[in-house]
Amino acid sequence: MMALWLWLVSLGLLASLAAALWRVWRGPGRADRMMAAQLVGTAGVGLMMLQAVLGAPAALDVALVLALLAAFAAVGFVKATSPDGAGDPEEEDPDESCMAEGGQGFETRQEGRAP
Repeated sequence: MMALWLWLVSLGLLASLAAALWRVWRGPGRADRMMAAQLVGTAGVGLMMLQAVLGAPAALDVALVLALLAAFAAVGFVKATSPDGAGDPEEEDPDESCMAEGGQGFETRQEGRAP
């Protein structure tokens, strides 16, 4: 009974993997292709975890690396598609980010006077 269950889960993951690969190939936009690539990573992690259950414990290490690569790919996609790498905390001026949140600048808060 357990083997049947694992086969059904594997078939479902393979079907979602096939659909995601189709979307990567035929996707109308870059965001659609990136979301499909994330689904490929998720299905790959699921399949590797099933392999670990079936007796290949090293597959858990592969699943962990695949999950990390998928997360880094998403970050890279956002950085590549945003104008001038927007969202990089290393490039933000602390006073501008404070002012953008509707607060007062750092130096005016320290002195206790309104801008």
